[in-house]
Amino acid sequence: MVMDAGMIERCALCQRAAPLTRHHLIPRTLHRKPRYRKRHGLERMRAAVLWVCRPCHSHLHRTLSERELADHYASREALLSHPDIRAFAEWLGSKPAGFVPKSPPRGAGR
Repeated sequence: MVMDAGMIERCALCQRAAPLTRHHLIPRTLHRKPRYRKRHGLERMRAAVLWVCRPCHSHLHRTLSERELADHYASREALLSHPDIRAFAEWLGSKPAGFVPKSPPRGAGR
């Protein structure tokens, strides 16, 4: 699905209607690493994108390192298998449209 920034659709994780951001399932900082190029291929890494709302996107990067994302959570199903990601998505999905959770302080949760 090709979308312009700011289009409103449903988040792939929490299923809320919201403006979406592009989450690279293999983080772009790892695209040049031979280990990931060999395992996934450059074209697949560039195309492997999940459209998620800003709160879910922020939570993903707060919860998991880039290597964890690439090595173990490179699909929607894998992300939702992580207990903290699933709990957050379910919690956020129960909130009304327009609800934005407060951001924790930088470095919290690590």
